[in-house]
Amino acid sequence: MPRRITARRSPIHGNGVFALAPIAKGETVIQYKGRLITHAQADRLYGDGADTGHTFLFTLNERYIVDANQGGNTARWINHSCEPNCEAAIEEDDDGDPRRDRVLIQAIRDIAPGEELTYNYGIVLDVPHTAKMKKLWACRCGSPRCTGTLLQPKR
Repeated sequence: MPRRITARRSPIHGNGVFALAPIAKGETVIQYKGRLITHAQADRLYGDGADTGHTFLFTLNERYIVDANQGGNTARWINHSCEPNCEAAIEEDDDGDPRRDRVLIQAIRDIAPGEELTYNYGIVLDVPHTAKMKKLWACRCGSPRCTGTLLQPKR
């Protein structure tokens, strides 16, 4: 089966993931993979992550996080955008085993070859969203609708 995506340098930030072939709206592009760890393990390994502005951690469910720093795949290089062409969806295990839930990256519109894949990271931090914090988590997507930050409004 021919490769549909590739990772390379991105004009948005660092590495990015790009379509090599057309991807149709609704298609699953890739599963976000990595080592499965608990929230407590993530806190021990990485702290709360608020001060780094960079993470390869993806919250899977109330119990587990996918740590793409360890055993991660190409999905970890997909950049954030305020006007994304993909979304991350959690697929729950049919038997209710939270260890077998999966994070799937799916196209929310047709994507042309050469286009960079992006999704909204949806980062919500419990700390105040100060100017320093917003700068640390700055968005570089370039969209006319860019909010300037990866941080989502607090609910």
